[in-house]
Amino acid sequence: MPRVARSLPTARDAARSTALSTASGLATGSSELPHWDLSDLYPGQESEELRRDLDEAEAAAQAFAGHYAGKLAGLDGAALAGAIAEYERIDELLGRPASYAGLTFAGNSDDPAIGRFYQSINERVTAIATHLIFFTLELNQLDDDALARLLQDADLVRWQPFLRDLRVFRPHQLSEEVERVLHEKSVTGAGAWSRLFDETMASLRVELDGQSLTVGDALNKLSDRDRPTRERAAKAIGETFGRNVRLFSLITNTLAKDKEIGDGLRKYPRPGSARNRGNMVEDEVVDALVVAVTSDYGRLSHRYYAMKARWLGLEKLEHWDRNAPLPADDDRAVSWDDARTHVLGAYRGFAPELGEIGQRFFDHPWIDAPPRPGKSSGAFAHPTVPAAHPYILMNYHGRTRDVMTLAHELGHGIHQVLAADQGYLMSSTPLTLAETASVFGEMLTFRALLDAETDPKRRRRMLAGKVEDMLNTVVRQVAFYRFEILLHDERRTGELLPERIGELWRQVQTESLGPAFNFTPDYDVFWAYVPHFVHSPFYVYAYAFGDCLVNALYGVFADGHPGFQQKYVEMLRAGGTRRHKELLAPFGLNASDPAFWRKGLDVISGFIDELEQD
Repeated sequence: MPRVARSLPTARDAARSTALSTASGLATGSSELPHWDLSDLYPGQESEELRRDLDEAEAAAQAFAGHYAGKLAGLDGAALAGAIAEYERIDELLGRPASYAGLTFAGNSDDPAIGRFYQSINERVTAIATHLIFFTLELNQLDDDALARLLQDADLVRWQPFLRDLRVFRPHQLSEEVERVLHEKSVTGAGAWSRLFDETMASLRVELDGQSLTVGDALNKLSDRDRPTRERAAKAIGETFGRNVRLFSLITNTLAKDKEIGDGLRKYPRPGSARNRGNMVEDEVVDALVVAVTSDYGRLSHRYYAMKARWLGLEKLEHWDRNAPLPADDDRAVSWDDARTHVLGAYRGFAPELGEIGQRFFDHPWIDAPPRPGKSSGAFAHPTVPAAHPYILMNYHGRTRDVMTLAHELGHGIHQVLAADQGYLMSSTPLTLAETASVFGEMLTFRALLDAETDPKRRRRMLAGKVEDMLNTVVRQVAFYRFEILLHDERRTGELLPERIGELWRQVQTESLGPAFNFTPDYDVFWAYVPHFVHSPFYVYAYAFGDCLVNALYGVFADGHPGFQQKYVEMLRAGGTRRHKELLAPFGLNASDPAFWRKGLDVISGFIDELEQD
């Protein structure tokens, strides 16, 4: 299938981002924060450049189909290599307007005119891409022996990773006619339901203490120092979601059924299998990760939150206490300039090349940081197309955890810049590896801040904050994944009522967070704000995969592995050309080994051990 529908990556989903953010109150004011300038993609929505690219892509796609459709089996290696290169050119030509429309919509989904523009571009791009559907289907119809002979041609060898990854889907592809119908209907099917979710979530307002807050700002109140404020915020959010829970349930049920139909047609063995194929990871490897994390709930989250309850002087934590600041945690406001200095300093200290690439994001208007109504919650880095550059969206509130978010997204951006040389078809990494650079960048920044802190009490608070971040990344995301499994499995027997979805949500939260928590009924609707459940089902385990991988990788670095920095940069530069086994082998790591996951979880447990000793 064409990759022009490359969606806005929720590289740090709203669930994790709001969990890591704290209350609003940036001392410096949002006017000093950078706004992105999308004119590097197009001057405007009505620009001649945008119209010209779409017209050129349409003409090229039609010509491509006329020249190659039904003829791939007769091409030699060099001719097939030329066809793939042209396919990539057209795909990237379509990816530029798709990226522009998606970023524009993410910046302000409240504006009906922007919503209309976003939808019209999606429809036009989808219609043009229909002419390209035959290509990957025909490539996968080549038998293995014939393709092996063709790959002896030097021109085609460059495309071997693309062909390798494409053929993972060979057993699951349908006829060209069916694929064409599914592709064309996507804009009025799953795509339309996703847009409804985005626009609904952006338009919701939570009434709290005489203010009308966006969902993102209201969720930030769950990290307020004042416990009654957190409680009022939680109940107000619950009331808002509760009034809309039938709509969110309809969206969830419809998309789950849509996925079930698609999975059935493609003969995927279970709901998460399609995602795992896309991640180039076996179902069994993901199962091993999930088993390792769920088996460690006791020594990780249960143990930590029992300590946190004692620190807060509470017999039980309520769900609105999960992200409460620790006693005496001043969490001083961090200016944007200081955040930039901390993050770039950490990257430069590790590898000057990474610092230089990171600097470009601040020297140019590639970051959109101010929170505002209508803007997408959470944060992400979008690679756009290799001919341009990535853009970063975040909502900066001036707290330490926002500095970590900046470090995270800048890691994505640096990774995307390095991998761009692989070209549009091979620059993107599977989700299991996409979080490597971002989480590693967080770890670098955290270690730099921790090493610079001389106050023992503040160092302890920083360590506790890091543990909470890691629990949000590993335990919470695996719990989200478990929720999706339960929901999609049960949806196969019929539509789920909102109350039943809430029961499944409460079940996984109780299991993962442990006996230190009490969950009030209003929390049963909090599943509604997690965008991954809508946009990219079964994505969330990639965070846990990435965090455990980075913990193991950082351990190798800390042990003084020779040439680590150079190997690491080359790993990022490889983009999607190599699988996780190949990428990790130079560091002596193997994600297929069950002990690998234990290494990553041991890092979190070790931090908790250290906190217990204080």
